[in-house]
Amino acid sequence: MSGLRLREMFAAARAEGRPVFMPFMTAGVPDQASSLAVFEQLAAEGADAFELGIPYSDPLMDGPVIQEASTRALDDGMTFLGGLELAGKVQSSTGRPVIVMTYVNPILQAGPEAFAAEAAALGVAGVIIADVPFEEAAPIQAALGEHDVGIALFVAPTTDEHRLRAIAEAGPTFIYAVADLGVTGERAHASEHLEGLVRRIRAITSIPVVLGVGISNPEQAAAAARLADGVIVGSALVAEVLEHGAPRSAAAFAEAVHTAGS
Repeated sequence: MSGLRLREMFAAARAEGRPVFMPFMTAGVPDQASSLAVFEQLAAEGADAFELGIPYSDPLMDGPVIQEASTRALDDGMTFLGGLELAGKVQSSTGRPVIVMTYVNPILQAGPEAFAAEAAALGVAGVIIADVPFEEAAPIQAALGEHDVGIALFVAPTTDEHRLRAIAEAGPTFIYAVADLGVTGERAHASEHLEGLVRRIRAITSIPVVLGVGISNPEQAAAAARLADGVIVGSALVAEVLEHGAPRSAAAFAEAVHTAGS
């Protein structure tokens, strides 16, 4: 019942009047031996769930920090299956839902049904597919649904009303609202699109909204958390792991997100 855990997490957080903190981390950094410990530290410092990025050789959505993390992990021997297996270990060790972020080619190579079955068997709660529009994600979403694995679908500030309604009607487990246009990475200033984007989504659906991309410091995380059901922080934490071997600011981000909703 992996997807159920994810839905229950959002429902419980809403009942408590707070958003959830969902840090992103690349599988296999700073190295394979210590990657699980990074996720365990994130859990200890306040993560409600994880976006676990499976390294990919052509990461179109990722900026330079996560690209470097992917390259390092791949060079160290991390694989697609290895990333899925790590997701299972993270879920088992921390008890937190794990959402796997990947690209569509590895899923198609495995086959949507085989991928969904393996993800479910390992306890993966949900999947984010970075490079596929929601129309083309339908067969994968159907396979995931058969195994009760959730899926996130993207909405951007440029998404028009017709498409926004169609995405909501597709029934994702949560909507990943891209806080700023462009690839992942740290930004000096919060996006001016946040409030309007979330307002437009809220007017159409009650599906949980999670903000990510370009949220670079606790202040920006708090601003996002006051609007959304959840906040994803990636590049800022990945950069710390690449440099220091640990996500040093995780507790500060978690506190900013959790207290913003209170």
